[in-house]
Amino acid sequence: MHINISPLETPPIADLPVEVVERKGLGHPDSICDALAEQVSLALCRFYRERFGLILHHNVDKVLLCAGETRTAFGGGEIVQPLDIFLAGRATAAFKGVEVPLEKLAVETARRWLRQNLHGLDAERGVRLHTLIRPGSQELVELYLKGHEQGLWLANDTSCGVGYAPLSELETMVLRVEQRLNDRSRVDHHPEVGEDIKVMGVRRGREIALTVACAMIGGYLKDLDDYTRKVAELRERVHTVAREFPGLTVDTQINAADDPARGSLYLTVTGTSAEAGDDGEAGRGNRANGLITPYRPMTMESVAGKNPVTHVGKLYNLSASLLAEAIVRELPEVTSAHCCLVSQIGRPIDRPQIVDARVRAAVRKPLAELAPSIEEIVHDQLGRIPALCDGLLAGRLALDRWPLQADSKP
Repeated sequence: MHINISPLETPPIADLPVEVVERKGLGHPDSICDALAEQVSLALCRFYRERFGLILHHNVDKVLLCAGETRTAFGGGEIVQPLDIFLAGRATAAFKGVEVPLEKLAVETARRWLRQNLHGLDAERGVRLHTLIRPGSQELVELYLKGHEQGLWLANDTSCGVGYAPLSELETMVLRVEQRLNDRSRVDHHPEVGEDIKVMGVRRGREIALTVACAMIGGYLKDLDDYTRKVAELRERVHTVAREFPGLTVDTQINAADDPARGSLYLTVTGTSAEAGDDGEAGRGNRANGLITPYRPMTMESVAGKNPVTHVGKLYNLSASLLAEAIVRELPEVTSAHCCLVSQIGRPIDRPQIVDARVRAAVRKPLAELAPSIEEIVHDQLGRIPALCDGLLAGRLALDRWPLQADSKP
């Protein structure tokens, strides 16, 4: 394994003249697909571990959502055609003569998540679930079991993961805005606000433009005036978050495509554009830290639904982010870090073929003086990779959240 430590030569993100950050909220079609993929994976992990004493091979990271058809209206509306969700991937269907109820487990898990997280959607009548989960290839299954037998989990793919720390002001603002608007207490106090909330932030110098798309639920709105008032309330809640960032000028637009004169509003029956306006697919939404950041290191790797034991597409994106966090947190001299981990199929997961850590220090301290401490943090974080699975199962670690660890300081 080679560890490369070098200076981070790119300008600090705050010094760039322009920065763009996006977050797709809980009820966005892509976010729904990611969430269902991840929940089905975690359900399989629990079943395998309880029944067989180990987590078996699976990757259920292929989820497709096809929007349905609705008729929206103030005070009501109806679903004309339910939306269709296809749960696909690979999973162990039998082990030592015991059948695994893949379809039942996947459907029950998906409906439970939909009921618990999309308050305007009827998870039984408004959704058709299709399970297309099949057994994995013999070669990958054998590689997986080989690692278990040796007590040394082996990477099931040649891939890479990236991470960075800390978040910029814009990244923090975008994340915080969506989380505040989608706070669980909203259902009791603002049931008209659907979970499909997307935030796009653009920074030009110290000026920020936030464009927020929020699916409003017609059944909880009386008329156009009521809609307009509730959207204005949303804007004020966004401004409340913006005031937590002194020195930044923030302009906010909510549902920018609305055209009341033509009767065109972001009105829904269920609180998500997945009901009619937009399809979804796993892997097209937020990266592991909950954001889409084109001005930062990113990969195309889908994280949700991949097994948390050997799939480096998940483990290395999480680990690279945690590594960058740890370097910045534990070394006061370091103001920012970018990390990249590259695997090789068949190698132990905690021994990537390369670890590339690029750091920026606040003072001109020679990198040679920082390198031993950074290497120590790298080895510590790599040693924690096998424990990431338990963190995900226990909820201490979660995709699409910052900080990734529930007990970490933001």
